[in-house]
Parts: sequence; structure tokens; C-alpha cells
Amino acid sequence: MKKLLSLLLALTMALALAACGTPKDQTNDTPPQDPNQSQASDLDYVKGNGKMVIGYTLYAPMNYNDANGNLTGFDTELAKVICERLGVEPVFQIINWDTKEVELNAKTIDCIWNGLTINDERKANMELTQPYVKNAQVVLMKDGASYQDTSSLIGKTVVAEQGSAGEDTIKADANLKQASYIPKSVQSDCLMEVKAGTADAAILDLTLAKTMTGEGTNYADLKIMDRLGEEDYGVAFRKGSDLCAEVNKIFDELRTDGTLATLADKYGLDLAEAAQ
Repeated sequence: MKKLLSLLLALTMALALAACGTPKDQTNDTPPQDPNQSQASDLDYVKGNGKMVIGYTLYAPMNYNDANGNLTGFDTELAKVICERLGVEPVFQIINWDTKEVELNAKTIDCIWNGLTINDERKANMELTQPYVKNAQVVLMKDGASYQDTSSLIGKTVVAEQGSAGEDTIKADANLKQASYIPKSVQSDCLMEVKAGTADAAILDLTLAKTMTGEGTNYADLKIMDRLGEEDYGVAFRKGSDLCAEVNKIFDELRTDGTLATLADKYGLDLAEAAQ
């Protein structure tokens, strides 16, 4: 009986101690976050920093160094105009093109502004602006090389920039898939491979090929043999970013006032239609 009374007494004391736990106003527990709560504004984030960090690679005529070593190009000039209207400073940061989305999501950069091809996969993973420049993928070979169509490259060595639209074109073409494909870090490396004879052809952007080949260039002996489809360029921001919509508004203003057309004429580019 004494054992039973002792057990009951111990149980009563345990319940009393539990009831005297930490008061609600002293608890360190935080309420669960509402999964529907909106993320902080990307536009406010950039304006708060007073700068927009622009991820790019050296890719003429979009972003490249002039004879004096100064960064210039269509995208470089356009980004500066956009940043001025946003009231922030442009900070250009060179990136590894193959890890561009990782850098964007890690906030080491605020956008990818470097002749980025718009496609469905990128639309799903990033916030893309309206198209602003037209482009195409082209076959570039030495002048005088034998070429009929992509079947001429079966069994030949073909290069393209890793992670680029050129690489996607090779993977999607039945003939090019039968070539020996070697990925390169940047498109300019592809030009060097074809010029040196270590590759038979390069698949790359028309915008770059027009700028870096032909009379008066270092690649005057290379020639565009074929166009393999058209595409559009856009600027990429983090998924859900409200900064993208703000840049689109400024794009509309620059179309209306002729700034975009003037820049396109300066760099020999064709503007894309605004509607996607």
C-alpha cells in the first residue's frame, strides 16, 4: 500500500512540474513560416545595395574588351543605360558560363546579361526578360572547305561552347550527333580550333561569327557555311524576381525612344520582337 501511495505521489509531482514549464512569453520557439509568404523584393535588394552585379563572359559583340582594354559591347552599353534608369551602379563580373545559374541563385550575381538564348528550360528555372536581339546558330568552317549540309560533318570534329545553344544544336541534329564533339570553355576558343585545323567546324552564335570573322579580322580565313535556326536573346534574373518586370518596362521605353535601335545599328545586330 505504501508503495502504491509513493507511486501516486511521484506521478502527481511530475504532472505539477510539467504544468509549471517555461511561460509562453519566454519560449525560444519560433512559429512556422507561412509557405505562401512572398519572398523579399529583388528590386529592393538591388536598389538597397546601390548596384546590380551583371554576370558575363567575353563574347563579342555583346561583351568584350576594346583596344584599350575597356569593357564594351552591345550588352555592356545596354546594361549601363538600364542601371542608370534604375538608379544603381552596374558592376560587371566575369563568370563561368557552365555554372551561371548557380551563381545567380547564390546571389554572387544579380543577372546574366551576355547573349543568353531564351528557351523553355531557362524559362522554367529563371525569370527571363522579353527578347531584345535576334540570333542564329551557324556552321563555321575554313573558307573553301567542302560542305553541303550537316551530313558533311558526320565523323568530323565539331566544337561548341559547353552549355551553349550551339551545344544544344549539335545534340538535336541527327547528323551532328554523329560527329566527334569537343566542348570548349568559350566560343572564341572554337574559332581558334577551326583556324588551327584541330576542329573541322564550329557551331556558334551568328552574332559572334559576324563580328569576329571576315576581312580585317584575325579569322578572315573562316566562313559561315550554314544557319541552323533562329533564336532570341534575353536577360536572366532569379526565378520570381520583380526586377525582371522593371527591366522589361525600361526595355519598352528604349524601344520607343530609339535607344535600342541605335545600339543595334552600332553593333550590326537585329532587334527581336518584344512579344514572346
